[in-house]
Amino acid sequence: MTTVGRIWAAVTGLIVVLGIVIQLLVTANGHEGFFPDNPERVFNVFAYFTIQSNLLLGGTALTLAAQPDRPESTLFRTLRLNGVLCIAVTGIVYHAVLAGLGELHGWAEVANFLLHTAAPVAGVLGWLLFGPRGTIDWRIVGWSVVYPLLWLVFTLVRGAFVHFYPYPFVDVDEHGYGRVLLNCLLVAVLFLALAAGANALDGRLHRKRTVER
Repeated sequence: MTTVGRIWAAVTGLIVVLGIVIQLLVTANGHEGFFPDNPERVFNVFAYFTIQSNLLLGGTALTLAAQPDRPESTLFRTLRLNGVLCIAVTGIVYHAVLAGLGELHGWAEVANFLLHTAAPVAGVLGWLLFGPRGTIDWRIVGWSVVYPLLWLVFTLVRGAFVHFYPYPFVDVDEHGYGRVLLNCLLVAVLFLALAAGANALDGRLHRKRTVER
């Protein structure tokens, strides 16, 4: 990874860190929401796919900034792809479905922008421009599906006990399991389409770079 790529990765990680820290502070000092008291309010922040996708993106970006030539293990390659794909899904779903459902002000609006707009743009552009290349194949794509499935299972099982669902489209109490699973299927199709596109594009860019060398 080039020096510019490392700087971009570091800035991406910084965007994520700032967004999550601000969100945690806003939540800790707020009074609205399903959980009325701390620490439950703060812990619940990490149940959101948005936060987890930002953590995946930020963690792998900061790792690349610190160790650009680190060995590419299957685990890291999977987490890197998850970070890019999940943050892309976060940005797309938020702006297509969730934006406008609630009015935000002050630091809550800042955190929302960092986590739903700035991080997705920085994360996807960073991958497109700087890679690393040649790290994706169908095996990695297959492994990348595990995390979203685990999140869904966790969300539905937890929701059945506490009756909290982080997003309207996974609210079983309101829509029922059939509608929720259909909604998740649509998101899964988006995820798999992005994964297939990333796999094809990564291979093409890797071959192009190899030829240019």
